[in-house]
Amino acid sequence: MSTSERHPDSIPPTSEVGHPVGSYREVADSPEFAELRRTFRRFVFPMSALFLTWYLLYVLLSVYATDFMSTKVVGNIHLGLVIGLLQFVSTFVITTVYARWADRRFDPAAAELARRVHLTEDAR
Repeated sequence: MSTSERHPDSIPPTSEVGHPVGSYREVADSPEFAELRRTFRRFVFPMSALFLTWYLLYVLLSVYATDFMSTKVVGNIHLGLVIGLLQFVSTFVITTVYARWADRRFDPAAAELARRVHLTEDAR
């Protein structure tokens, strides 16, 4: 049987956005998914920009402010080393903040959308 000879029963039902119910396109075009994407971007883009700016500042200081970076803090520990170690600390802080934010705001909304999609698939 060719695709032009399909019976009307074999054509999957479509949602109000015109894609097959439960398909990737239906979910991607849904307002819930768009809101989820906006929520994610509102958190991740500023956080990424902040971290990259902080890292770039460290690199620029190490190249152009060598006297400042070589300032002794305690014994043989210089300011450059302290700021470099703070890069690692900031990475862990950002990761922790993201994990808590995702647990509180992002993951529940994503799980609800996934639950709704799976319910739609089960109904077929």
